[in-house]
Amino acid sequence: MRVAYVCADAGIPVFGTKGASVHVQAILRAFVRRGDRVDLYAARIGGDVPAGFRTIGIHPLQSRPNARRLEANAADAHLIDELVAATLAEQIRSYDLVYERHSLWSSSAMRLARVRDVPAILEINAPLVEEQLTHRRLLDPDRARAIVGKALEAAKLRVAVSEEVARRHADFGFSLDDFLICPNGVDPERFAIRSGLEVSTGEGGASDRRPPRADSFTVGFLGTLKPWHGLDVLLDAFARLAGIDPGYRLLIVGDGPMREALETRLDREGLRDRAELTGAVDPAEVPRWLARMDVGTAPYARNEGHYFSPLKIVEYQAAGLPVVASGAGQVRDLVRDGIDGWLVAPGDARTLADRVARLRADPDGARTMGSRGREHVLATRTWDAVLARILDALRETIRPETVNRGPSRRAEIGNG
Repeated sequence: MRVAYVCADAGIPVFGTKGASVHVQAILRAFVRRGDRVDLYAARIGGDVPAGFRTIGIHPLQSRPNARRLEANAADAHLIDELVAATLAEQIRSYDLVYERHSLWSSSAMRLARVRDVPAILEINAPLVEEQLTHRRLLDPDRARAIVGKALEAAKLRVAVSEEVARRHADFGFSLDDFLICPNGVDPERFAIRSGLEVSTGEGGASDRRPPRADSFTVGFLGTLKPWHGLDVLLDAFARLAGIDPGYRLLIVGDGPMREALETRLDREGLRDRAELTGAVDPAEVPRWLARMDVGTAPYARNEGHYFSPLKIVEYQAAGLPVVASGAGQVRDLVRDGIDGWLVAPGDARTLADRVARLRADPDGARTMGSRGREHVLATRTWDAVLARILDALRETIRPETVNRGPSRRAEIGNG
């Protein structure tokens, strides 16, 4: 099958280190593993193309966009949408599928696919207009909403990463039944554990997963350092733990706008020598860092919109880590309380610290939780399984008589 993958979001460097970048790479990799021929159309490539993606055709939509300006201003952002249309217009009939990661101001790929009778999937990861209004700025919200509506209407299949993301598009005239709910997944080969103590990097090497030491216990966090990720809650919990036992360590893997504030607070509270903040980390290196953790955390603050599908949780689980997370939104489905981790109320630093302390006090129980989580996520939430489910759903929506090139295209979509 020949696939056009579109990411018109200038804020997502496809081959970067953000969670969104990892998601895009994972879907591309899953298509390649199926044997599909993939062309990538992206507003921001994000550096050198890794070895595993060199069979993909790369089509940059522009050189170096100002992501913040494009996100805010339709007058600038629609230029990318026009570039998508112009680039795809002559070639779109050569594709069996158009797959787009939904972005603000982008609808032309879906509309063009509809006009040319090419099956099109729109993957929706967040309520983008709402996010932009809440966390950044948006100069023309009415126009932005209209463009979102056009993209949703034109898509043959709408995929939302959570039920809450789907519900937040009800204003566009769609119900929960109009979306396939498909949470984020994980690449098992990136987290291949050997003899319980090694974690493969996925690049041909491995890093030792050290046996837990009695005198230290590392509390870990993986992700972009943004306000809604509850890092203040994590620091509150860590301060409690560090006040009880000097053996606790904090490892924060990732970068973002909160890094300076976190470092300032760690200095102020005398915890800097017990904490390590790595900055941005290449996705291929993530397993090495997770191998240094004893527990993976996903804290969230109170009163945040919990519509996310947190990639960090399934990656913790794939690495064999027990998880302590705020029981909000989809997290309640990802972490089985008392089985492969613990759930706490959003914003509850005291209970977060208590659950981490329980894991340290019971290393055998912690290892059992980590093993259960790994077994579960690798059985149910691989990226290959995610993509297979999406393509199966698309196949079911397609009536052969309405699809360009008829039944043969339907068969290709289902079988690779």
